Amino acid sequence: MPGGIETDYFVADTAVVDDRASIGAGTKIWHHAQIREYAEIGRNCNIGKDVYIDFGVKMGDRVKIQNHVSIYHGVEIKDDVFIGPSATFTNDKHPRAWLWDGDRLCRTKVERGVSIGANATIVCGIILGRYCIIGAGSVVTKDVPPHALVLGNPGKTVGFVCECGERLDADMKCPSCGKSYPELEE
Repeated sequence: MPGGIETDYFVADTAVVDDRASIGAGTKIWHHAQIREYAEIGRNCNIGKDVYIDFGVKMGDRVKIQNHVSIYHGVEIKDDVFIGPSATFTNDKHPRAWLWDGDRLCRTKVERGVSIGANATIVCGIILGRYCIIGAGSVVTKDVPPHALVLGNPGKTVGFVCECGERLDADMKCPSCGKSYPELEE
């Protein structure tokens, strides 16, 4: 545990958690993860192996981050978000190794209930709308509407999904749980 202090969250012996980070009760941080200073991680989160969470990142409750994910400064993640293995976020639209300061920071917001597939890349400066799903390997370069299903490179909306994760039919109704989303009809 960081600083040898008893906590109400779990940190693997090989993880590095800065003492200035805030970690919520019930959260688990696994092997070789690094949580930087002033990161705010909510309750009952699961941070997988080799995850990097940069300084100042804000994360809600019940967020599940799979192995090898990088979340950089400027990203805000709401409650109940799933981030698949090796997904990554960017924070500079015009990166140069020799040119960085806080003015170049480009923020990204991940709304409640979003699911991001393995190896997806989220380019900075966008909002991922509530309960959208980003398919594995997709590269997302613009805002995603709530409940959208986004696939490809560049990512394109190919349909809509229910809160339960199932694809909606043409009438914007879930074939699995029966919930309707008339507000998504064009």
